[in-house]
Amino acid sequence: MAVEMFLTIDDEILVNELAPRPHNSGHHTIEACVTSQYEQLLRAIMGMPPGDTTAHKKSVMINILEPAEGNKGQLDRTFKAVLDTKDAHLHWYGKKNSKEGRKVGHITVNGDSISEAVSKAEAIRNHAK
Repeated sequence: MAVEMFLTIDDEILVNELAPRPHNSGHHTIEACVTSQYEQLLRAIMGMPPGDTTAHKKSVMINILEPAEGNKGQLDRTFKAVLDTKDAHLHWYGKKNSKEGRKVGHITVNGDSISEAVSKAEAIRNHAK
């Protein structure tokens, strides 16, 4: 069960979504954890014990939003930045009908520390501008 929450600037917690399935907020487990959320779901369905949830890397995720029509080059710059960054992983959803601002993919960036992962993520974001 995934619970998606947001923290407001007034320190209020807002629950946005409850999802009884693997959720995009846990996609980082594909690259960062011994057992991903997808394997955990299969284990539960098959009556197997849960897998090891240890994170072998620290990770951050960057959502990729469909850019405005006149700024499609931003995606090319983003893809190049990801491919040029060690331990950065591109996940493109292949949505047919996208519109400006819609989530169309995400990037997982791993590092030995959160500060390293954040630094790499910021570098990717800055190259995409």
